[in-house]
Amino acid sequence: MIKYFLTALTAVMFFGCAHNMDTVTQISTIDALLAGHYDGSETLDDMKSHGDFGIGTFHRLEGEMIVLDGRVYQAKADGRIYEPADMTTPFASVSFFKADDSKTITEAVDYTGLIKTADSMAPDINLFCAVRAEGTFAVMKVRSVPAQKKPYLPLAEVVKTQSVYEYQNIKGTIVGYRLPEYVKGLNVGGYHLHFIDTDRKTGGHILGFTMLSGTVSVDEQNRLLLILPKEGLKDLDLTKDRAEELEKVEK
Repeated sequence: MIKYFLTALTAVMFFGCAHNMDTVTQISTIDALLAGHYDGSETLDDMKSHGDFGIGTFHRLEGEMIVLDGRVYQAKADGRIYEPADMTTPFASVSFFKADDSKTITEAVDYTGLIKTADSMAPDINLFCAVRAEGTFAVMKVRSVPAQKKPYLPLAEVVKTQSVYEYQNIKGTIVGYRLPEYVKGLNVGGYHLHFIDTDRKTGGHILGFTMLSGTVSVDEQNRLLLILPKEGLKDLDLTKDRAEELEKVEK
């Protein structure tokens, strides 16, 4: 009986993992976050059941999230990396990363250069694409924001109090996505990238960088699973065009 149970359990686990391959699972929407919905709606354990790679934020907007190799890291406004044990997220994008293509970087590239490289490896801009780049960076500029208190301000106001850090000659990993422009309102169209250093001591939302050498890997994905919070959306105006707000927040 135990043998049959274990066999069935293995089959269920395999099917669940296979079902999630090439799928970006998204918690809430970027417009809800822009409007000030910072209360966590999904536990980190539940989120990790949908992916081992990704980006996002935490309850009350407390720092930038980096999900790498199945571990969740929190880059707080103090510039340090933490590993939260029991938290929730109001917004995140995760997937199971399996590289479709990888390329070695031997000449320095900046943000624009990395985009060109990734686009050449995954040319269909109408598909979702997870991007991972690890190596040595001459410069890495990142930001994070402190935890917010109610009543929450819109995100465009919050980032005015962001902490910005610039590092030289640092090794680490870029984690993020290129999403089609038609996801407007749901997520960030184009590239959205976070960084964590090799020693797991610092990181955040990327504002700019120069990569000297390393490897860029891409994983094209064609499925989107959207998990909306059951509470907190009814009082938000999600019909408003927030493209200008998003531009300020991202840059």
